[in-house]
Amino acid sequence: MKVKLVSLTKSLVEEKELSPEELIVYVARVSNPSNQLNSETSDKLIAYMVKNKHWSPFEMCDMTVEIVTSRGIAQQILRHRSFSFQEFSQRYAEVTDFEPIQLRKSGATNRQSSLEVFDPNLNGNNISASRLIENHLRESEFLYKSLLEKGVAKECARFVLPITTQTKIYMKGSIRSWIHYLQIRTDEHTQLEHREIALSILEIFKTNFPNISKALN
Repeated sequence: MKVKLVSLTKSLVEEKELSPEELIVYVARVSNPSNQLNSETSDKLIAYMVKNKHWSPFEMCDMTVEIVTSRGIAQQILRHRSFSFQEFSQRYAEVTDFEPIQLRKSGATNRQSSLEVFDPNLNGNNISASRLIENHLRESEFLYKSLLEKGVAKECARFVLPITTQTKIYMKGSIRSWIHYLQIRTDEHTQLEHREIALSILEIFKTNFPNISKALN
């Protein structure tokens, strides 16, 4: 899993380059034009807007991140429909990498949760699940590459690959959307692999939006 910042909304107002937070404050003060470029009280205004749920100014600034993860977790991320996405296409490019699989015990009451890490033996023998998974991934990769070598189209050969196959996504959304995403996906009930992505994005968010992050806390 890897996450990195790709872009933030840039703005130039009256020949002054504004930071993303300054842009949010600038548009929030649309009814007070003489004070729009005053940055001295920006943190207070941001705190006020967060506290009172005045979210529309936060839609004026976008952030794009690059995410490398498995196809399985990518499916969860793509459900956040307020974002725009661009994803690596297995129809046009060959894939060879897999994200690591961590085995965790199923939760006792919550079907979506998982508990501590373990590595059970399967098939009544002393072969660990992790060893069998390793063999399975190796065989899947071999079959995939063999199909390609025989001239099978990538869009067809990809169907033999497991959902732990690695993919890359560009995810762009307004700061309002990112706030909502981070509140949901950093929660402990989120699948661990997805939560680790959200926590990495949160660190990027804190660096670039310190006053918003402070107000949210």
